[in-house]
Amino acid sequence: MKVIVGLGNPGRKYEKTRHNIGFIVLDSYLGKVKWKEDNNALIFEKNCNNEKIIFVKPLTFMNNSGEAVKQILSYYKVDIDDLLVIQDDIALELGKSRIKYDSSDGGHNGIKSIIKELGTNCFLRLKIGLAKQTEIDTISYVLGKLTKNELIQIEHDMSKYFSTIDNFIAGGKDKVMMM
Repeated sequence: MKVIVGLGNPGRKYEKTRHNIGFIVLDSYLGKVKWKEDNNALIFEKNCNNEKIIFVKPLTFMNNSGEAVKQILSYYKVDIDDLLVIQDDIALELGKSRIKYDSSDGGHNGIKSIIKELGTNCFLRLKIGLAKQTEIDTISYVLGKLTKNELIQIEHDMSKYFSTIDNFIAGGKDKVMMM
């Protein structure tokens, strides 16, 4: 069993904001599916190659994402090595992605919460770049709506994110780290 968490904030107010890139990627990857609410999260379960994959969008708001992630891992009895977290990264160029494991929170409050709740930073992350503009304060920037050009760039790079998800499903952390 594997768990794939897309980070974001729940509610219409936060749709298509930069901080919701994790939700956006999962929604694009899965298409129109019926999410169920459970353990402080929206959950969608899918079987791939005879293995259950649990897709998660925490409902705890970004700064408390760790609460939902911990509940899901505990409820489903999933090892932390079978966790992939999709997050935004304002230090990366727009659309670029980076795989991280055993890394600091980098100032990302959602990741900070997950590290605190799990008691470790040893989990796999797919970081998606949002290239913060220096003249805008960080909170306003990440909670701001993606521009049309940003959405076009993210959509253009979506296949790279899907490839990471597919490799994680097929071969877990080790396969993703070899990419």
